[in-house]
Amino acid sequence: MFKYIWMVREQYITVTEDTPIERPRNQNVYKIGIYGWRKRCLYLFVLLLLIILLVNFALTIWILKVMWFSSTGMGHLHVTKDGLLLEGESEFLFPLYAKEIHSRADSSLLLQSTQNVTVNARNSEGEVMGRLKVGPKMVEVQNQQFQINSKEGKPLFTVDESEVVVGTDRLRVTGPEGALFEHSVETPLIRADPFQELRLESPTRNLSMDAPKGVHIKTHAGKIEALSQMDIIFHSSDGMLLLDAETVYLPKLLQGIQGPAGSSERLYEMCACPDGKLYLSVAGAVTTCHENSHICL
Repeated sequence: MFKYIWMVREQYITVTEDTPIERPRNQNVYKIGIYGWRKRCLYLFVLLLLIILLVNFALTIWILKVMWFSSTGMGHLHVTKDGLLLEGESEFLFPLYAKEIHSRADSSLLLQSTQNVTVNARNSEGEVMGRLKVGPKMVEVQNQQFQINSKEGKPLFTVDESEVVVGTDRLRVTGPEGALFEHSVETPLIRADPFQELRLESPTRNLSMDAPKGVHIKTHAGKIEALSQMDIIFHSSDGMLLLDAETVYLPKLLQGIQGPAGSSERLYEMCACPDGKLYLSVAGAVTTCHENSHICL
């Protein structure tokens, strides 16, 4: 069969070889593919993409190694089932939102800033309900109530808009100028340290001590001194004023005129004016207060 086809082709060539009829030629030849400078540009572009891919891959590996990325976290930051675990010192450039922040059991928690440290508590609508601000010159707390508790949960110090409550058994003021109160103070006991003086002073106003069951002033190894620019008033509405001492000394009490020359015992009796003023009068066989009553005028 192949031999027959070859013979037919030879006969066709022989017959048509001497004839003047020209064989048709294909004038439109289409070449499929990229040739010349286009092919070289394409290879160059593919090579450039391959270089960029290798550089990006190398940078990714370098970043992962430098930032200590791992399956549990990044560097000192680890992701646990309870949250995020951060070891060492860290710096936050923007606000930090967290439900709970606590340190390890064997170390303390340190919050440090070059300006101030502010802790805000917000409600569901985003409004600030409480704020703690620690600045370089002042510690500011903004809330409806401020309370300090002991480790057992007992309130030690409570402050709100109406009052300040000290829950400890003793409030000790160690400043050299003492404590300054612009309004009243309610306490069952005021006492100085051992071998120290206790002074209650009102420089420009009155000093008043009130108690429903009495005011008790006592000193064990010193004296009690009351000084006033004006008057010192002891008032008892239902009881009496009792001076219980071996000696009652009134050095500036007015004295009456000297009695007869025969009275040399230097005895005096205490007299009282209708307005309560006291004065001394030389004692005699009978009272001599009426003789010196001119002092009451």
